[in-house]
Formats: sequence, C-alpha cells, structure tokens
Amino acid sequence: MKLKIAVLIFFLPIIGFAQERGAGVRLGEPFSLTYKDFIEDYLSFEVMLGSGGVNSAEYYRKSFENNPPSSNAFYVSHTANRGVSLNFRLALHEDITDMFEIEQGYLLGYAGAGLHLRSSRLNYIYDTFGASGPAQRRFEERSNFDLGPEAFGGAEYYFDDLPISVFAEVGLFIELVDRVNMRGQGGIGVRYLF
Repeated sequence: MKLKIAVLIFFLPIIGFAQERGAGVRLGEPFSLTYKDFIEDYLSFEVMLGSGGVNSAEYYRKSFENNPPSSNAFYVSHTANRGVSLNFRLALHEDITDMFEIEQGYLLGYAGAGLHLRSSRLNYIYDTFGASGPAQRRFEERSNFDLGPEAFGGAEYYFDDLPISVFAEVGLFIELVDRVNMRGQGGIGVRYLF
C-alpha cells in the first residue's frame, strides 16, 4: 500500500502536467498532424506536419515567366501537386470560458505567430520558338519552396470528462522566400490529451 501511495505521489505532478499536451489532426489549410504543449499556463508551442495546398495558377505562371528555362521559352500550362507543410508556432492563451457562460469544460482563446515552410512539385509545359522552325513542346519539373512567418488566432475547447480538445482557427501566411505573397489559412481540428 505504501508503495502505491509513493508511486502516486511521484507521478501526480507528471500526470497533472501531461494533461496540457495533445496530439491530433487539423483539417483545413494546411491539412496536418499537430502536436501542442504548454510552456506556461498562458504560453504554448505547436508543431504541425502535413500537406499544404498549392498556390494559384497565376502565381506559378509568374514564377515561370520570372525564371524561364531559356529566353525563347513561352509558358503553356502546368500541374502542381500538394507538398509537405511544416509549421513551428508559439501562442498566447486566455481563458474565455466565462465570456461565453460555459458551464462544463473550458474554452481558451489564443493568438500567436510562427514560421511556416511548404513545398510543392510542379510540371511545366512550355513551347520554344526557333528562328528557322516551328514551336517545340517541352516539359520541365521544378520544386517550389515557400518560407515565411504566419499569424493566427482561434479558440480551443477542453472537455471535462474526455481527454479531448477541439479547436478552430484562422490565420495569414506571408511568404518571403522565393517571392512575396500572402495567403489566408484556417482549420478545425481535434487533439487527444495525454
């Protein structure tokens, strides 16, 4: 009996701390697996690994025109595949349970910033025109890497009786590497708390 009490006393701080940690799935842009943990009661960090969507067709057309494979290359079309998306984030949290008069569980509002890296694979189709002959159809495969800061805000609800939280958020990604571009993001998700 003394051993059980000693083990309980030893693991009680770890069990209490562990309830703040969660892993789950985020549906939206980007679609990701997410891991979140709290550094302090009001400060969390999150790592997300998943699949980011592709940019607009005009974005890729301008990328081709800014960096053509030859001076006589003319863009025809392209295909783009979703690539890897990786996020590192920090967020400040505020308990907003009373604001919404929630009686069971609790609701945290949050806002934060982070670093976002995403990639995609592109297949360009283009024509080259020579001085003495007809156009020749050519193909080129490229990788597109986007890197920049992101800002986001949302809310996360923690259930009383279940080791689960659900969340919804919106954000803005500002691409700085490759070229400057802004993109809205958002998602909903669920995390298992352990």
